[in-house]
Amino acid sequence: MADKKVVSFIVGKEEYAVDIMLITSIIEMEEITRLPNTPDFVEGVINLRGEVIPIISLRKKFGLGENEKNKKEERIIVVNIKSKDVGMVVDSVKEVLNLTEEQIEEPPSVVGGLKRTFLKGIAKQDDRLIVLIDAEKILTEDEMIKLKTNEN
Repeated sequence: MADKKVVSFIVGKEEYAVDIMLITSIIEMEEITRLPNTPDFVEGVINLRGEVIPIISLRKKFGLGENEKNKKEERIIVVNIKSKDVGMVVDSVKEVLNLTEEQIEEPPSVVGGLKRTFLKGIAKQDDRLIVLIDAEKILTEDEMIKLKTNEN
């Protein structure tokens, strides 16, 4: 595995990162249209450049509750999952990082209550630990199907 370029972001008190190749855009928070009968972590949909994109809250997906502190810093990271754009609401976006293979370790079976299924690893950068998220596995097949059926 070669060096990896990731975008790091904050959710709760932790720093996470996702592969930059999966990101189609990072946008400021905007008005989200709510949808009925969706899982609680699904915030709704937005219209981004003429495309309807489902928006999920990583805070809720990770069981962290609402972001009370700094709503101004919130961003939507739009990632392409299985050829479908999905927006992930994060507390703030930090930076683009280059990670080497040596910096990345296998994740423990559970990290802060997160199941290992959507974790790619833990990166050590200076004195920071960054949880690498596998964006393609953040939603189960079932959740992806629910999102698709709600858009129609």
